Amino acid sequence: MARKICVVTGTRAEYGLLYWLIRRLHEDVEVELQLVVTAMHLSPEFGMTVREIEADDFPIAARVEMLLSGDSPAAIAKSMGLGTIGFADALERLRPDLLVVLGDRFEILAAAQAAMVARIPIAHIHGGELTEGLIDEAIRHAVTKMAHLHFVATDTYGRRVIQMGEQPDRVFVVGTPGLDHLAHTEWMSAEELGQSLDFAIGAPFFLVTYHPVTLEGDSARPLGELLAALEAFPEASVLITYPNADTDGRVLIEMIDAFASELPGRVKAAASLGQRRYLSAMRLSDVVIGNSSSGLTEAPALRKPTVNLGERQRGRLKAETVIDCIEERSAVADAIRQALSSEFQARLPEMKTVYGEPGASERIADILKTTPLDDIIKKRFNDR
Repeated sequence: MARKICVVTGTRAEYGLLYWLIRRLHEDVEVELQLVVTAMHLSPEFGMTVREIEADDFPIAARVEMLLSGDSPAAIAKSMGLGTIGFADALERLRPDLLVVLGDRFEILAAAQAAMVARIPIAHIHGGELTEGLIDEAIRHAVTKMAHLHFVATDTYGRRVIQMGEQPDRVFVVGTPGLDHLAHTEWMSAEELGQSLDFAIGAPFFLVTYHPVTLEGDSARPLGELLAALEAFPEASVLITYPNADTDGRVLIEMIDAFASELPGRVKAAASLGQRRYLSAMRLSDVVIGNSSSGLTEAPALRKPTVNLGERQRGRLKAETVIDCIEERSAVADAIRQALSSEFQARLPEMKTVYGEPGASERIADILKTTPLDDIIKKRFNDR
């Protein structure tokens, strides 16, 4: 009998990380894939990215509507409540043998809570990491304590999960599944990408993503500093992707749209690029700028410099390709100039990544379908 494995996805970025795992599970005759789509995927405001999943021909077992139209702390908390209710209904109907979640967002916490109460084993990808400027930090560690199987990106993160009391034989160091795209993606040329966006890709070319820093209360000021820094490079083409649906995310979207409308020939704003266009843009870029985790994982693997702003990714392991800077316009501009410098560019091919090589999805899929699940629900604390 095929093992029923339920995979949850709520954002474009997370779906990109999960894509090759989802495909492997879908094509495996020993697995019944149950794909649950939620949150930003179902929101027109964030690009209705469920259409990308449908275009990939993955069957969707359930759609959990949970996002309210607001982005205040109260609205996010209420969305979490709606998500827990929706996942409770979906999981009761689907009755999976195993639930797979990735990361640290509030919709993932809602799914994990519902599965925990329903006594469904949870497999968690990307645990043990630190992002000390975000509520995601607490969510990630909470999901780790609810989970029964742990797929981590590095030895350091694996040790941290074990430090939290998890059994070492349930912690698997697999690398990051996001790198699997590098082995499979059919890259777009600058002309092809530009045509798909109705935007001319010039030189230098900046790829920018800035998400709310949810523990700091004011993300508008630092985004304003970033946009001001970009104005110091009038010759650059700038592609900006929308932030996630976090607290104050809509405020940032308004700022990005206003900035793009003021500089229509130089700046393009996109709600969602899809994985192929996003990674192709990264591969074509001269600098990746912002505070997205992709600047710490995929960008170094593509030997692209990253200007990493502020506290959002504080605590994560970083390659030499990453330049940290404070969220002040002159500091950001200086960091961009450093990334563009001939000296820094010449060193890029020799700089090492810290998140392993492609192949994580295959490793995760094999463990998911072969690990015995008898008595896995009752966890014992590994007291160190």
